[in-house]
Amino acid sequence: MKKVKFRHSTSRLLLLSVVFLLSFTNFNFAQEDQASAGDEQATEAVAAEPGSGDVANGKALFNSLCAACHKPYSKSIGPALNGVSDRRSRSWIESWIYNSAEMIASGDAQAVAIYEEYNKTAMPAFPLLTEAEIGDILAYVEQPKPTAPPALAGGGATDGGASGGGVSNNVILMILAFVLVMLLLVLFLVNKTLRNFATVSGVVLPVKEKRKPLYKSFVENQFLVLVTAIVVLLASGYMVYGFFMQVGIDQGYQPIQPIHYSHRIHAGDNQIECKYCHSSARTSKHSGIPSLNVCMNCHKSIGEVAESTATEEYSKEFYDKEIKKLYEATGWDPANQAYTGETKPVKWIRIHNLPDFAYFNHSQHVTVAGIECQKCHGPIQEMEIVYQDAPLTMGWCINCHRETNVKMAGNEYYEKIHEELSKKYGVEELTAAQLGGLECGKCHY
Repeated sequence: MKKVKFRHSTSRLLLLSVVFLLSFTNFNFAQEDQASAGDEQATEAVAAEPGSGDVANGKALFNSLCAACHKPYSKSIGPALNGVSDRRSRSWIESWIYNSAEMIASGDAQAVAIYEEYNKTAMPAFPLLTEAEIGDILAYVEQPKPTAPPALAGGGATDGGASGGGVSNNVILMILAFVLVMLLLVLFLVNKTLRNFATVSGVVLPVKEKRKPLYKSFVENQFLVLVTAIVVLLASGYMVYGFFMQVGIDQGYQPIQPIHYSHRIHAGDNQIECKYCHSSARTSKHSGIPSLNVCMNCHKSIGEVAESTATEEYSKEFYDKEIKKLYEATGWDPANQAYTGETKPVKWIRIHNLPDFAYFNHSQHVTVAGIECQKCHGPIQEMEIVYQDAPLTMGWCINCHRETNVKMAGNEYYEKIHEELSKKYGVEELTAAQLGGLECGKCHY
């Protein structure tokens, strides 16, 4: 029998691919073990740092009693507290905390200087704090300022490489692609070898008959052509109808604002009432865009967020950077606790926008009807970036008027008309539709 070429090349290529893959796997695992060992050593080193007080308890006390006016590393309503143990004696600090007004009245030079420097803002007395608790607070504020890691784009982690010192995902993908190419090459060589072996052995390989092209079979079948034409026409009409019905409907619209504002943090975590910022919704047709002065009511003393506020997608550094944008827009100097007079306009992007021919009054719905904001705006307290939740179409509004009962309790305006209409319709509660909420002139005039 004639010798077949490439008989041993397949085995050699397979063996080479397996050896290469095993070598790479061992190398990757070794790097992961080294990275894990390094992390454990770093964790042990951090845990071994000694402290002069209970830092965890000091942090809790600071956040509940001091954070409204003080920051550890920068000025706020009061001075920065980091390094206060070097600037003042322990007995002076305790006397100031227990009764600062008494020290100012006694003429203490340091107490009077602080009082004058910070616009004569008196510090509340905390006579119930123990010396141990004061020590815990000092232990917390005297911690070295943490060094922030390099901020990543978007505030989150990148997905282009592995954490630690491991091999990047791109390298792994390249190696897997190489192995796949090698396997395809092996299959090609195996096929070629088998064909050569069959030719040498005198085996006749079957030859496939050419079939009629599919498009010719389709064209010759008149019934199939007719059914396809009908389906295409119906589908096209449905798509055109759906397209025109979506004109002017922006449900799901979620623009990126020039300053990131998280309703999840403000309305959700901190439970700030919607009408605190959108105050005109109580008395006006429009809810209005809050002025930056409303933001500064809180952010004069809140220059950074708590570490617990950060998420996997948005880091603490990201939120702190957005607060700095607010300071730049309002001209606020956090170091001197004063406005510089240099302001910049913020070009907010409107999200909810009704057509000009549709009339909607916020005060009528919010104040008179007592409807919650979430009825139209969705779970606003859970939104990191606000989007339009409802379609806000005419049909959507009509359905709401048909389903929503008008709140009559304590509303003298509706008492008389409620008595007459309840007799007319034979119901105890009236919907907005029964009060005329479906009349064209209510929304279009």
